[in-house]
Amino acid sequence: MTTSLPMPTLHARPTAAARGTAAASSSCSPDLAADPWTVDRRGPAYGPGASQADRAPASAPVQGPIPEEYRELDDATLHARITAAREELGERVVVLGHFYQRDEIVAHADFLGDSFQLARAALSREEAEYIVFCGVHFMAETADVLSRDDQAVILPNLAAGCSMADMADVAGVEDCWAQLTEVLGDLDAPDETGKVPVMPITYMNCSAALKAFVGRHGGIVCTSSNAAVVLERAFEKAHRVLFFPDQHLGRNTARAMGIGLERMPLWSPGRPYGGNGNTVASLEDSQVILWHGFCSVHKRFTVDQISAARAQHPDVRVIVHPECPMEVVDAADESGSTDHIRRAVESAPPGSTFAIGTEITMVGRLAAEHPEHTIFCLDPVVCPCSTMYRIHPAYLAWVLESLVRGEVVNRITVPEAEAAEARLALDRMLEAVPR
Repeated sequence: MTTSLPMPTLHARPTAAARGTAAASSSCSPDLAADPWTVDRRGPAYGPGASQADRAPASAPVQGPIPEEYRELDDATLHARITAAREELGERVVVLGHFYQRDEIVAHADFLGDSFQLARAALSREEAEYIVFCGVHFMAETADVLSRDDQAVILPNLAAGCSMADMADVAGVEDCWAQLTEVLGDLDAPDETGKVPVMPITYMNCSAALKAFVGRHGGIVCTSSNAAVVLERAFEKAHRVLFFPDQHLGRNTARAMGIGLERMPLWSPGRPYGGNGNTVASLEDSQVILWHGFCSVHKRFTVDQISAARAQHPDVRVIVHPECPMEVVDAADESGSTDHIRRAVESAPPGSTFAIGTEITMVGRLAAEHPEHTIFCLDPVVCPCSTMYRIHPAYLAWVLESLVRGEVVNRITVPEAEAAEARLALDRMLEAVPR
């Protein structure tokens, strides 16, 4: 049974002026300081932040306008109204919050965690009629797949998507599968060793449609917490894996298992054999076929940033997320999921110094929670996830007060046929418990 994680102490966020000044000299737009409903009006785009340069598909969800009264409320009033609505709803509602959410949202979360923990948390409140997921779209889809039919999953802002998740779609993956079939034969048919030629593995950060693809082809969903366990299980049943959408998590995890880079070809969708110089021979010799996707937050971290941190703090402990590029993971002292990072900080002796390579909101929260340590983000620019920050207290107040009135807004529903296949892959993920 998943239990609630301790709620962190709130810390002061950078002022709008500070955010704008920092952003002006970087790839982050000063518009990051704006209220998210200003960005929502721009249509299918990720908005200012780490993903602002990524191409959003035309199908990306757009959040419609919320009542003006919510947009005009100050922070204290929003906090009070959210608290009051939660008290009135009682156990009928559970609020899930990802580590990357802004502090004003985390203050109201029943569960705070990474994607693996929140996937389990969605199953733990059986009495809840409503699951309000303060994260991004693919997380809410996952909660809907795992929850009961009589439970409604709500995403406070429909525009909270994920650029990485959008880098792989069903059409592209099915084309890849068809090309690999031409090279390797029926990918679902075991050979004389009992293994299939290829098993699809998808990172949690993808649509329910892709989770369904993985489910019907005998594959597994993984998270950054259990990727190593999932790959080990996959190789018990398959000669190769197709890993999408994040190339860096796949590459870093496979290298740690001893797989050489020469056996990890990169697949760019829409190209013969995935481009990148791939050949029939290289695909036949492969063990992990990596999709050309990435996280724009974690792509910002560099070896130079690590060198600068070590120069300023010789005793620093550098921890980065495994979505970071390989050279950054190699230069760090260790890598791990957001929960791994949290636990490392909590268990360190007082006076430790950490340079952390993950989303700035979480790093700032850890620094505020642990004044006994020196904690800072490797990236000196305040550049949060473009979509996580779209879950603003105004949206949370709106969806909760709507529930109080008996109205369900922003419900996320995965079609049953798709959900059934996605559930197969997610159930396999939940069985692959991280060590």
